[in-house]
Amino acid sequence: MIALVLGASSQIGYCLLPLLQAEGIEVLALSRRPARSAPTDVRWLQGTLPALPLALPPLRYVFSAGPLDALAAWLPTAPLTPDARVLATSSMSAVSKQDAPVAAERALSMRLRTAEQALAQTCAQRGVGCTVLRPTLIYGVGRDRSLTPLARRAQRTRVFALPRGRGLRQPVHAGDMARALLTAALRAQPLDALLEFGGGERLSATQMFARVRASLPFATLGVPLPRALLALAALHPALRGPITRLDQDLIADNARAVAALGVTPRAFHPDARCWGL
Repeated sequence: MIALVLGASSQIGYCLLPLLQAEGIEVLALSRRPARSAPTDVRWLQGTLPALPLALPPLRYVFSAGPLDALAAWLPTAPLTPDARVLATSSMSAVSKQDAPVAAERALSMRLRTAEQALAQTCAQRGVGCTVLRPTLIYGVGRDRSLTPLARRAQRTRVFALPRGRGLRQPVHAGDMARALLTAALRAQPLDALLEFGGGERLSATQMFARVRASLPFATLGVPLPRALLALAALHPALRGPITRLDQDLIADNARAVAALGVTPRAFHPDARCWGL
């Protein structure tokens, strides 16, 4: 059994590689950048889809933690075994950003949904199983671009900004994502499904930021950000989307995923290791 892991240097890939090895699955790992602290016995490839650096053997599993549209474009010619399975991650942004005030975010939502449909169609045509998970905000190994930057900025400045937001959040640990993908791969019967997958707890954006601050292994000055300041900051194009979503629920319905996979994600109780500190 050979598995190709796309986006192997991502936070999901980091958690997935040792799980695959523990199952005795031969791993080919692809990433755009050289490997950091790669597990032993993993054959590492550097490159991007669809132009892979060399010919691949027939693949029993394809795990994708990278761009979904690139996977969908490559899959029609991928070397797959007759009983192959494709396990991929999309994002809840496919639905939560459909009506976003920023054009680039609406375009991202459309791109994700288009790629999901193309992937499902190709897998159906080739007769291979296809499971796609739509995660909420992913954290856990210091490689995310949402919460880890806040923790590391606080490490430098000893100041932690605390924006207030009524919107619910449901952060999901990268390790739980990896377990869910592996469980879907090893099912006796293929699971052809598009499943939402969030963390095991819903909390307000305000509470989420406070827990990140509480997890830091050093003291910080907490600075609440008033609404007037946030409204002013939202005039900046790069900040408009995140700020306008502070009062929006960004959550997932885990019922179908938990019932199908039996993987119950953990609640949001991070520690310093989650930020690489």
